[in-house]
Amino acid sequence: MTKFLLSLHVLAALVAVGPVTVAASMFPATLRRALGDPADADARTTLRTLHRICRVYAGVGVAVPLTGFFTADSLGVLGDAWLIASILLTAAAAGVLALLVLPAQDDALTGTADPTTPPIPSHPSRLALHTGVFNLLWATVTVLMIVRPGSTTGA
Repeated sequence: MTKFLLSLHVLAALVAVGPVTVAASMFPATLRRALGDPADADARTTLRTLHRICRVYAGVGVAVPLTGFFTADSLGVLGDAWLIASILLTAAAAGVLALLVLPAQDDALTGTADPTTPPIPSHPSRLALHTGVFNLLWATVTVLMIVRPGSTTGA
């Protein structure tokens, strides 16, 4: 059962977190393009698509910690320091996504919705920073999951 749970956890991470990290990372550059040329309908369409990907897969991403808890319980590592650190970093990543990245994307979409009016000032650099923090948190969690300090696997 542990191998099945671990497989579900890894698959959930790949399927849910991967698209969010890629789409969120592409958003600031596309936003710069949209702000540079407000008549660029392709850029606005791409922004809406990237935002939709981020929103949908953020919801699907709930499966990652859920399967992770069941996997950790099955492995008997719920109290291990590396896992607690991973849980805290995962919560921080979710907070950055929910409180900083997605609202900034919402604001940017509002600001680029109508090509006939001047765009509302958006801050692609700030959004890129928040997205980078989100990605760095997930990368750190991934490393902790692989290295697992104190693991007897020798990995």
